[in-house]
Amino acid sequence: MDYRAGDDERKSLVGEFISVSEAFEGSADIAAARALARSFLTDVQAVHGLPVSGRAMGMVQLVVSELVTNARKYAPRPCLLTLDIRNGAVEVSVWDSSTAMPAVLGPDPARVGQHGLEIVMAVSQSFKIHREPVGKRITAALQLADDPGGDPAGRQP
Repeated sequence: MDYRAGDDERKSLVGEFISVSEAFEGSADIAAARALARSFLTDVQAVHGLPVSGRAMGMVQLVVSELVTNARKYAPRPCLLTLDIRNGAVEVSVWDSSTAMPAVLGPDPARVGQHGLEIVMAVSQSFKIHREPVGKRITAALQLADDPGGDPAGRQP
């Protein structure tokens, strides 16, 4: 795996970032996308010394799974997954070539399916959808370490 970081990877990463990207094309790649996220966060902790909570590890994999699944389901292939570490958070970004913006539906316990973005928004600190020159990019940010104030998503009041 090839990560980008500052010139001296042993120095403090405040203000620096670590990133990995990979393209995915088939539905079997959803598991590979989760594995990439898990491996990336494991290395972020082991190599760069940044704390990654068990909750963050699981939630990032969930967000990756939901966003890559949506891209594979609703857009022509391929999609591009990017994971960036910035200021104590991981940004999960998925680009796809579809120009159709996703419908973000409100909670509805009677609805079967289509809860992916609802879940992503519930577990993320921030959530953005951006049109790109070709397609769109969906980005969700999650804290690497659990919030000491007790909010599991790390949101500020």
